Amino acid sequence: MSEELVDSWPQVQAELRRTVGEVTYSLWLEHLEPRGLADDGTVLVGAPDETRGWIADRFGRVLQTCVAAALGPEITVHVVGGSDRPGPVDAPADRAGRAGEGGALHPKYTFDQFVIGDGNRLAHGAALAVAELPGQAYNPLFIYGPPGVGKTHLLHAIGNYASTYGGGLVVRYATIESFTNAFITALQTGGIERFKALYRDVDLLLIDDVQFLQSKAKTEEEFFHTFNAVHETGSQLVLSSDRLPRDMGALEDRLRERFEAGLVTDIAPPDFETRLTILRKRAQYDGLQLADPGVLELIADRITVNVRQLEGALIRVVAFSSLTHRPVTRELAEEVMAGLYPQRKPATPSIRSIQCATCEAFDVSLEDVLGRERSARIAWPRHVAMYLARQLTDRTLPAIGREFGARDHTTVINACRRTEDRIAADPEAHQLVQALTDRLQSTHPNNP
Repeated sequence: MSEELVDSWPQVQAELRRTVGEVTYSLWLEHLEPRGLADDGTVLVGAPDETRGWIADRFGRVLQTCVAAALGPEITVHVVGGSDRPGPVDAPADRAGRAGEGGALHPKYTFDQFVIGDGNRLAHGAALAVAELPGQAYNPLFIYGPPGVGKTHLLHAIGNYASTYGGGLVVRYATIESFTNAFITALQTGGIERFKALYRDVDLLLIDDVQFLQSKAKTEEEFFHTFNAVHETGSQLVLSSDRLPRDMGALEDRLRERFEAGLVTDIAPPDFETRLTILRKRAQYDGLQLADPGVLELIADRITVNVRQLEGALIRVVAFSSLTHRPVTRELAEEVMAGLYPQRKPATPSIRSIQCATCEAFDVSLEDVLGRERSARIAWPRHVAMYLARQLTDRTLPAIGREFGARDHTTVINACRRTEDRIAADPEAHQLVQALTDRLQSTHPNNP
């Protein structure tokens, strides 16, 4: 990257902050980064994929003016997405050792900013252990889960922690896409030895989205040798994927076996409490002023799986408030989200409504179900209520256990297993549980 561009970027940031204001800058433009300066005077500016189009349309002229003020009137600006990096880009000097050819570590993605919940506690603990003791704790560490639940955040958090406290450790982060592109470029330009040095002479190698290795024979073979080279030197590998190694049918057995040789841990979609905490932390981080705290509850209730969508919805609501000069209220949030994130159907009952409906169906009291009596008359309704809470809500096992008299999550697992076994063998039990399910889904309002 041009030294002139790197040196001038703080001036560009200052101009942007002055022109659009602190709030708008922190919401939309703070994380823009210079990608390169072409011979024709075009500056490539990187933006997150999910907001690239909005930034280019809404702030294109402002960005052009601010960059031209720093670099000259002949400069033009082209906004690119996070996955549009055309080739290797040198990192600024203050981030040396923290950037691979796949991209720099995101400064926001740290352990301090990661919200811990029941669905990600093990993955967070393993990631922190690896960051503190690379090559000694779990090697490799394989983190899997659906898109948008925090896998990439943890990879960057490991890298940021090791870079800050590791005493000069060489950290390399890349997606499989960027690893593949760099490998192809190295083959075409005769730079294979440099490529090998970049990805093998490291203390910590972080690779995102390894599921995309499938059906890429040449890249898969090269990654196999890279994996071996890094692992044999005692260096740490951390991998992420949206599926388990055993579910990657098109991947060679030898790679699957290596992926499973360390610790394999999952990240589940966040429960309601975790989603709400994520939004509160994001609002605090961005310094957002909300006229109605119920806005965060509405968003957390409406978006149940993807953390990126969760934060994106908050950004949309705040942006709409800024553009229309209206306070951030629950009514405004409902208006903004009505089309993109309609109210979930079927309705989700609360755990308390499940408990009450089950007690009514079995003619037992709520106090008995929440109590410690273990007679068959009470245990069976309790098992059914726990099973329905697991099936009909997005609450985690520990959260369900707490709602049933502060019981352990293993008690909930046992109750669900016993209920499944009984309804599979007993048609009358199956009919009763199905009737309860239908009743709860049709008569209770959406309630986290």
